[in-house]
Amino acid sequence: MHLQFTSGDAVATTLDVEVTHFIIAGWAGRDKDAVLHHIRELEALGVPAPGAVPLFYRVATNQLTQKQRLEVVGSETSGEAEPFVFCHRGELWVSLTSDHTDRHLETFSVALSKQACIKPVARSAWRMSEVVDHWDALALTSWIKEQDEWVVYQQGTLSSLLTPQELLGRYLNGSTAQEGLAMSCGTLGAIGGIRPASAFRMALHDPVLNRTLEHAYCTGTLPVVA
Repeated sequence: MHLQFTSGDAVATTLDVEVTHFIIAGWAGRDKDAVLHHIRELEALGVPAPGAVPLFYRVATNQLTQKQRLEVVGSETSGEAEPFVFCHRGELWVSLTSDHTDRHLETFSVALSKQACIKPVARSAWRMSEVVDHWDALALTSWIKEQDEWVVYQQGTLSSLLTPQELLGRYLNGSTAQEGLAMSCGTLGAIGGIRPASAFRMALHDPVLNRTLEHAYCTGTLPVVA
């Protein structure tokens, strides 16, 4: 899968990235109590608790997109803003993605629910080397549209999540990340509980370098024919 990003360098350049291996890191919080809260949040929707934390889900690379209009089956899907880290030309880069998930299917199989929905990715990226020293200060926010109004859905800093280096280290068992590897690095709890929404916005703000990665998308529902 090819994705194109505009770099955040002083002289912006276009990155043509071929993702050959995509992983979603689940239950990636640093605080065990916060992880348990998210597990209970999903259990309330009928989602079984994970066998281990963090847990890594391999997802087909063709599920990644940078489009802003998606199609889903059924009305029980919702997004989750997450840092998106990828290896390109020997270094790590940071962008933003939504782990859009079929919540009904999730009650039967989390792994299958990860595959069922396309994962939107932002069009800009930063070098990891530029943010690694203040990673915890990066602020992640998402909004959903309810009754034609944008409502804050998730909000917090990345200090509540395991770092990409920790997640990659666990997934790769100490090996070096190879060209084409991409990982969605965990999410924050939903304010007011997880719920469906057809319009989703997300942002990752760097307060030190004063810049923001942003993306928005909407979903259309395909008919379910018996």
